[in-house]
This record gives sequence, C-alpha cells and structure tokens, in this order.
Amino acid sequence: MDDEKLVGVVLVSHSAAVAEAVAALATGLTGSGATAPVAPAGGTGDGGLGTSAELIAAAAARVDRGAGVAVLTDLGSAVLTVKTLLAEGDELPPDTALVDAPFVEGAVAAVVAASAGAALAEVRAAATEAYDYRKV
Repeated sequence: MDDEKLVGVVLVSHSAAVAEAVAALATGLTGSGATAPVAPAGGTGDGGLGTSAELIAAAAARVDRGAGVAVLTDLGSAVLTVKTLLAEGDELPPDTALVDAPFVEGAVAAVVAASAGAALAEVRAAATEAYDYRKV
C-alpha cells in the first residue's frame, strides 16, 4: 500500500516522553506491512510540560500525506490548543481532525486503522470506539 495515501496521526501530550511512548506503542502494534505516519507532539518547545502550538503544527505537517490528519490529545489544554489551531485555519493541513478518544487506546486504534488504509472518518470512528473497551 502506498503510504502517500495513508491518514497521518498526531499524538499530543503534555509530556514529550508520554507522546513518544504512545507513538512507539501504537506503531509497534500495527504488525507487519505499511505503517501510517505518526508523530508525537509532546511538551513545550523548551522541553517542559505543557503543549506547544508550534510543535503540534510541525508534527501535523510531517505526517500529512494528503489523506487527512487525525489528532489525539491527552488533557484539556491540549484540546484547547488543537481547537485554536483548527479555528485559525492556516496552521494545520487541510482535513485535520481533532479526535475525541482515549489517548492510549484511541491512538492504537487510530494507527492500526490508518495503517490498514482507512479514510479519515474511519480512523476517527475506530479511535472513538475505544471508549467502549471495557477492562472488566
């Protein structure tokens, strides 16, 4: 499958280490074959805890292959930062979507679906369905 047509996934966390670890987990669980482009966008530009609009925009640009970009976030201010970028309209690639999903489980579902060639709407749906995963 041509990775040029795969949906990209951006994982936004208040911690660079958390974003990188979730990205590694999600890509590691895709199995063999094509893996959708995934980029962590964690922490602030100076390495602290928080979120950075610049890091998020750069990550989205790195994973954009023209099929859309799914953005998953961990905590409230990360959501607000992504919503602000979406409202500005020129900082993120076209067809970028904020996905309402649990961060870890949703990231795995999104990356697996995107790697299988799912469209952006299907990637969003797969990630959102992770809310239904019960552990007991």
